[in-house]
Amino acid sequence: MDFELTDEQKDIQKAAREFAEKTFPEVAEECDLNEAFPMELWKKACDLGFVGVFIDEAYGGAGLGFLEHALITEEFSRVDAGCGAILTTTLGSEFILFSGREEQKKKYLPLLPKGEAIMGLAITEPDAGSDVASVSTVAQKVNGHYVINGSKIFITNGSIADYLVVLCVTNEGEKIKSKRHSPILIETNREGFEANKLKRKLGMRASDTAEINFSEVKVPLENLVGEEEGEGFYQLMTVFNHTRIAVAISGVGIAQGGLDKAIQYSKQRRQFGSPISSFQGIQFKLAEMASLIEAARALCHRAAWMVDHGRIDPKLISMAKWFGGEVAVKVIDEVVQIHGGYGYLGEYGIERLYRDAKLVEIVEGTKEIEKVIIARELLGR
Repeated sequence: MDFELTDEQKDIQKAAREFAEKTFPEVAEECDLNEAFPMELWKKACDLGFVGVFIDEAYGGAGLGFLEHALITEEFSRVDAGCGAILTTTLGSEFILFSGREEQKKKYLPLLPKGEAIMGLAITEPDAGSDVASVSTVAQKVNGHYVINGSKIFITNGSIADYLVVLCVTNEGEKIKSKRHSPILIETNREGFEANKLKRKLGMRASDTAEINFSEVKVPLENLVGEEEGEGFYQLMTVFNHTRIAVAISGVGIAQGGLDKAIQYSKQRRQFGSPISSFQGIQFKLAEMASLIEAARALCHRAAWMVDHGRIDPKLISMAKWFGGEVAVKVIDEVVQIHGGYGYLGEYGIERLYRDAKLVEIVEGTKEIEKVIIARELLGR
């Protein structure tokens, strides 16, 4: 891989940074305090072409890759990861892009980059957690429809989405657990659908998260994503091999944003007659933080580049996801330490970085799950 970005990629990166630096600070603190999704910010990002860049041009996207998506994600997260969650309004579109039928692609995908619809992905359940093969939400065939019953938890965009891709049990009698599930697209205006917004999250409060309940929700059989039932688990693994890169690079962005603040503060803050940046202890911290960020960024860029070139490496992707979260948490911990008491106060925005960073180690596969994947790939399944 050539680690030099193309001129087009550099332009995308620069434009994303300028947009985030100009618009995010106006709403970031308010969205965090009020736990509100920045709807107007999302609309602006769609108008400028930042949302869903990996969606094919035939379906309204920019036809770019997941590396370009990662570059935008990092720049947005660098300014504010909560506001950066406007990019997750396409979450679940990967199912349709990779596995959906042509009519589904034409119907649902073009709405997302235009800012005409918000999408979500409903996988996690209260009793299943990381064990996606134990998902118990059931879709039964009744008179030419699926009737869906069950619940999901921690669903991004759950209370603001227009439609969700929901992993359901369709083949309950199948002995192999990984062949029991299918993704079904459910419009959120259907009778029996209920979303309850989850509040008082530690961080990423601008990102909408909800608990979802399905009570006799009826959808047509054509809402099955893909050609046949029972492929949901394998489809999900394919989706994760793309979406985990964006989560990983968001950790890099958070860490880089924190390092930027730490460098600036260390030059201004004086102790014992000198700026603290002149102290070797602070210099060592900054050097270590910068090195960790560069390493995590390189992992993410390589994983994204390989995905865009059709070379899926679950081990490398899991390394990027685990390390991106590890670096985010470690670096921001040091950023707070360098700021001292000021880093603990809300008005400086450092503690928000601290709260946002932790999610990277949890969402879309915990760091422990990523290590399991890495070890299995190393040892052979």
